[in-house]
Amino acid sequence: MDLDLAQLRALAAVVAEGTFEAAARTLHLTPSAVSQRIRALEGAAGRVLVVRSKPVRPTEAGRAVLRLAREVELLAADARREIGGTDRAPVLPVAVNADSLATWFLRAVAPLAGEFCFDLRREDQERTGELLRTGAVVAAVTTEAVPVPGCTSTPLGAVHYQPCATAAFARRWFGEGATREALARAPVVVFDRDDDLQDGWLRGFGAPDPPRHHVPATSDFAEAVRWGFGWGMLLPEQAATFGPGELVDLDPGGGVDVLLHWQRWKIRSPSLDRLTEAVLAAWR
Repeated sequence: MDLDLAQLRALAAVVAEGTFEAAARTLHLTPSAVSQRIRALEGAAGRVLVVRSKPVRPTEAGRAVLRLAREVELLAADARREIGGTDRAPVLPVAVNADSLATWFLRAVAPLAGEFCFDLRREDQERTGELLRTGAVVAAVTTEAVPVPGCTSTPLGAVHYQPCATAAFARRWFGEGATREALARAPVVVFDRDDDLQDGWLRGFGAPDPPRHHVPATSDFAEAVRWGFGWGMLLPEQAATFGPGELVDLDPGGGVDVLLHWQRWKIRSPSLDRLTEAVLAAWR
């Protein structure tokens, strides 16, 4: 397969922007020129690489070529910086779960904000690894310990969550403690439909299925617990924002630990090395 950098760049832009028209604007080309480059790349690969839907989606073969396109793009940006060919900061797409984004990750990468542009993709920690597989990101905070093909995996450590409710909520719903019957009736706050934290803890009580409020933002999640919408799994940083006696721990000495890992592409990239060093140092 003969590689053409302009064609690879067109593939990356089409998938990132979602349409040929938007990719054309990004690349300062006509949609026809972008389409011709994609067809030429598909001809060289001998495979259909994208599904012409809205948004455009890579096929299975397209994922492999897309990953290659983004690796080449990152290495080319590194090379341009080394030879002083550009002042433009490389773009680093990274997948991060919402709680990490709201607590420690931004602080970790803040010292690099003058060197790189970050394209942060918020996704559940159980699904960030999938963005690595598709080539959409160069690194991810994930619960997956086994390296995604073409990546390295470094354990970060455990994040602890505790099931909590306001004192008023606990008096109303848990007068006799967090029993299975009470947990089946008491409303619970969950982040979104991919959030398994609360259900993971509930499985220890026979997996009751309580009424649910979906609140898909970390700070708003804690606020929903504060306003008595329901109980929820809180980080220590979130629990610390409540006043004395305002919050009740439903499972003293228990809770749930979520083990996080840092996965990144294996390629030797100074930009990716700098990012990894910053993330690991901040976590430590």
